[in-house]
Amino acid sequence: MDEFDFVVVGAGSSGGPIVDRLTAGGRYSVLLLEAGPDATNRWLNIPLGFAKTFLDPSVNWKFATEPEDHLGGRQVYWPRGKVVGGSSAINGMVYIRGLPSDYDSWRQMGNEGWSFDDCLPYFRRLEGHVDGGNELRGGDGPVKITQSEYRNELGETFLAACTEVGVGEITDFHSQPDGAAYYHATISDGRRVSTERAYIRQARARANCKLVTNALAERVTVENGRATGVAYRVGKTVRTAKARREVILCAGAIGSPQLLQLSGIGPGALLQGLGIPVVRDMPGVGENLQDHYGLRSTYRTWWRLTVNDDINFVHRRLSAAVEYALLRTGPLTASPAFAGAMVRLMPHSQEPDTQIHFFPWSTDRIDKGPHKFSGFSMLANQSRPESRGHVRAVSPDPAKAPAIVANYLSTETDRRASIAAARFVRLLARTTALGRLITEEVLPGVEVWSDQDFLDYSRKEGQSAYHPVGTCRMGSDPGAVVDPRLKVHGIPGLRVVDASIMPTLISTNTNAACMMIGEKAADMILADARA
Repeated sequence: MDEFDFVVVGAGSSGGPIVDRLTAGGRYSVLLLEAGPDATNRWLNIPLGFAKTFLDPSVNWKFATEPEDHLGGRQVYWPRGKVVGGSSAINGMVYIRGLPSDYDSWRQMGNEGWSFDDCLPYFRRLEGHVDGGNELRGGDGPVKITQSEYRNELGETFLAACTEVGVGEITDFHSQPDGAAYYHATISDGRRVSTERAYIRQARARANCKLVTNALAERVTVENGRATGVAYRVGKTVRTAKARREVILCAGAIGSPQLLQLSGIGPGALLQGLGIPVVRDMPGVGENLQDHYGLRSTYRTWWRLTVNDDINFVHRRLSAAVEYALLRTGPLTASPAFAGAMVRLMPHSQEPDTQIHFFPWSTDRIDKGPHKFSGFSMLANQSRPESRGHVRAVSPDPAKAPAIVANYLSTETDRRASIAAARFVRLLARTTALGRLITEEVLPGVEVWSDQDFLDYSRKEGQSAYHPVGTCRMGSDPGAVVDPRLKVHGIPGLRVVDASIMPTLISTNTNAACMMIGEKAADMILADARA
């Protein structure tokens, strides 16, 4: 049996900062378990290579929801990273924190130490903005951040369209939440900056860090009520690692609640039905699932300035490959959504309630490549959905995917927000700036006109924005799973540190917040260890 001070499960957006900070001083030994392989796939480094990993089972869990009641029984695909770097290695690379009120609301729920002012130092610590730091952002952190290294006239046209409808162009979502801008992205020198590159690469070089890949965690071992280690398997070999101080779960909003349930920590009736001995009956484990539900609109254009053209025309594809190989510039350095907007669409909204992503390409299915025509698309989603779902194990076998129910569009507010978002995108498309470029509205199509039409379209075509959170909710009430120091209630020696601890979904992409949670938790863990 191997023995370490800390055993960390999951080498993703939160696990990366954790293992780096815990091993930095040389005092503590850390075992990092990752269910996927090492980050050797070349497409993981190329920003536009995200399309190559979107359905690649070697680096992607390829989850899907159960048939959704409010989507006509349709299942929704959920890609999640299964590789060193986790979802930060396969995501869209947008770096945006969310609104300060997202975090202030956590504090107002009783989670001391989680207001935006409490979190800001940890955002600044991780950030290495190319333009340097100031009082609101960091310039020296390990996560290198740029503002759309790849730009073209199509992005400028989108920003002009936003201005035309009263959404002004801004310079930075972090200082001005309302408006339209080029997104900041975790891209530097033409390469993706995942937590593997920013944190884990240097941590694993230390003598007190051990990384085991292709290691599927089976359960947390609990002795006399305390978490003592992790049982995991590599291939057919089952091993157990002992944690002298703590077990830290960083397996994400799907993996962490599933692993707790397989360890006997979760809803008692569910566990008994699966034949899993109940260690602690915790009804909140796996509940409170939240995600952004996005609706894509697609347009054909006569302007051959889209990524579709860069890929479909052989000479442009070869030119892009050569430019990237020699200079690390050009279309291959583009993030999937290189511009966007935060807008207010619902009555009485005091803050942005809808996020728009602008894509300089279009496709029916990412794995099938772009459309053969010149095209672009926009994805709009409600920022703070009311719908709540769950994640529940269906078997004691950790290799068996859990049942995921998102309950998209289950509330009237969410349905109205989806309609409003789709209508706003059509308004953008009919501005002078964008409208002059469009030859056809491919989706949803001009036949979609009434509110009912848009709602039907949303139910038929809506998709995850890939931001699941909340399934090991932070709080002090009976339904909460972890306390404000992210310790699992009633199980000493066990913490959860990832998107699952968020009480509510933040209003934007979640990767920045997950890295911040890892940074903040590392300080808590080290402080408790010293005490």
